[in-house]
Amino acid sequence: MIDTHAHLQDEKYENAEAIINNALKSGVEQIVCASANLKTSKQAINLAEDYDCVFATVGVHPEDAGEWNGNTAKEVEKLAHCNKVVAIGEIGLDYYEFCSREQQKQAFIDQIKLANKLSLPVVVHTRDATQDTMQILKENMHLLKCGVCIHCFSMSVEILKEVISYGFVISLGGAITFKNARGLLDIVKACPIENLMLETDSPYMSPEPFRGRRNEPKNVEFVAQKIAELKNMKLSDVALQTTINAKKFFKLP
Repeated sequence: MIDTHAHLQDEKYENAEAIINNALKSGVEQIVCASANLKTSKQAINLAEDYDCVFATVGVHPEDAGEWNGNTAKEVEKLAHCNKVVAIGEIGLDYYEFCSREQQKQAFIDQIKLANKLSLPVVVHTRDATQDTMQILKENMHLLKCGVCIHCFSMSVEILKEVISYGFVISLGGAITFKNARGLLDIVKACPIENLMLETDSPYMSPEPFRGRRNEPKNVEFVAQKIAELKNMKLSDVALQTTINAKKFFKLP
């Protein structure tokens, strides 16, 4: 299995090596360490360079879009040339309580252009911003030829079908195991397994039965188990196909 979205550099982890070893012992083959700003992008690359099984994304999250400017763009581009960087992300829109929508949109569009320039896929974060996120993706489709993953997907089945029609993929995490996850269960059932990847979003979003505790990549197995249950598949088949999907999307060895 591959955890396609974990924040190994998060301050909640006192010992990243222990977290990575826990994952490997639990059957996790590779981990993509997601970033939110310049600091965490650099930390993700450092971890990726230290551990063969870890790969990095670099980029500026909408929460940190206030730091986006020409100098930041140059720094992200420079970091993205590291051979362990596999995507630009996580980028996108979050209208919950962060910086201005115009700042977020500009950072999102600029980073889509950067991903195209560098021939990298993008990992998209979206919350309370479905309409604007989809509009930007559609308007920039010509720049998204290397792939789009909407991580922690929580939009409607109708939007899912649209996303799939564009050739995008989604990743799902611990939220699908929650008792109040009715809408997400429909997403799992409706999404072709070929368009689906596993994630934990560690150290957040711990799956049941660990909800409320610090999450780890090792818990990606519980996400796979829930998908297998909902899609009436063998766990081994879910693990195999989602691994194939992740390797193809991120061009992992």
